[in-house]
Amino acid sequence: MKDKHGLLSAPIHLVLRQMTVPMVFGMVAILMFNLVDTFFISLLGTEALAAISFTFPVTFAVNCITMGMSMGISTSIARLLGQNAAQDAARFSTHGLMLAVLLIIIACVIGISSIEPLFSLLGAEASLLGYIHDYMSIWYLSIPLLVIPMAGNSAIRATGDTKTPAKVMLLAGLINGVLDPLLIFGYGPFPELGIQGAAIASAISWFGALSASLYILKSRVGLLALPNFRYIIDDWKLILKIGTPAALSNAMNPLSGAILMMMLATHGTAAVAAYGAAQRIESILILVLMSLTSALTPFMAQNIGADKPQRAFKGLFLSMRFAVMFQLLIFLMMVPLSTPFAALFSQEPQVRDLLWLYLIVVPVSYGFQGIVMMLVSGLNAMHRPFDAFKWSFMRLFVFTLPFAWIGSYWFSIEGLFIGIAAGNVTGGVLGYLYALRVKKQECLSEVTS
Repeated sequence: MKDKHGLLSAPIHLVLRQMTVPMVFGMVAILMFNLVDTFFISLLGTEALAAISFTFPVTFAVNCITMGMSMGISTSIARLLGQNAAQDAARFSTHGLMLAVLLIIIACVIGISSIEPLFSLLGAEASLLGYIHDYMSIWYLSIPLLVIPMAGNSAIRATGDTKTPAKVMLLAGLINGVLDPLLIFGYGPFPELGIQGAAIASAISWFGALSASLYILKSRVGLLALPNFRYIIDDWKLILKIGTPAALSNAMNPLSGAILMMMLATHGTAAVAAYGAAQRIESILILVLMSLTSALTPFMAQNIGADKPQRAFKGLFLSMRFAVMFQLLIFLMMVPLSTPFAALFSQEPQVRDLLWLYLIVVPVSYGFQGIVMMLVSGLNAMHRPFDAFKWSFMRLFVFTLPFAWIGSYWFSIEGLFIGIAAGNVTGGVLGYLYALRVKKQECLSEVTS
């Protein structure tokens, strides 16, 4: 295999930087996609905004399937490319896309037949169900269009190319941003479709991303081939082995967020509002870490596939150290900005004060949270999905939530924020020690073999 992107030979810090920077722009495109949708829908009124808010957990749960399958596809393709098995990688990519589409179609058939009872169960009032049905009926029909861009972009990143997937995401975001106001409000020759217009705009943007992804997979990176039904079951088993724990790991984030919200609700509406604003700021503050995590997986997987575990682990520990130092720098920059940031997101003094408190307590721990994120990424690259799931689970349900509950019990809302930070730090320290042990085990097994 030609080491086109230098994953197996170039200086590690340069490779990870070159892979991470485009990912940052791709992540920004995804964030803007959601923000644009939310902004234009909010102009339709409070009920429309409340309806779309109810859809977030459901749409995220369905997308967790694709995210999990994408992880299984990406790590396996990267290993095959590291072993110079390009034809096998193309076959595996095709089989993986077929599996992801099949699973999403099954989920959508179930979802579209249960819109009203499901959202009623989630607490949506009768006045909102019409909006929700208008949006979700289109969303369920069109979400299969997003599967191939999401899973296909993971396959492309497995080659070491993160620029092209970022361009695809930017293309989708641009199409959605242009079509949203046209189809929601009916400007010019376009019909006024309201909340359905937002779903249709998303569908058209996903179709654009799908077309681009298929072209790139086939013509640029050679990761599409005719299905080989002799191997398809074995390939699907491997994808599910890695993808199922990865999907469950993704699903745990909104679950833990809901539990934190329940804790915060005992301290009043202002605490909930402050935390909601803090989460939006946090998604920006850890953007580089999320991008580096996505870049680290194919880097490690290719090097492990090429029998270069020492290089893979150097990349892992370099990423962990960078996470701590970079987030510490971000925290120091945030301290003087915390007051104006808090004022920007709320005019209520109580909400503003709690948001300010969060911003000077929790972000100092983001680097340690990043250590666990890198560890999970590395374990998936090593085809140790259940260990990755275990650490995702422990970060949230053994460290963060219990520490937050203890802090809340003893020191109210201030203690809850301190507990979140303490949980992140504890998880990060233990995660780093565990990574050292895994490195020792892997390198020892390489020597003995």
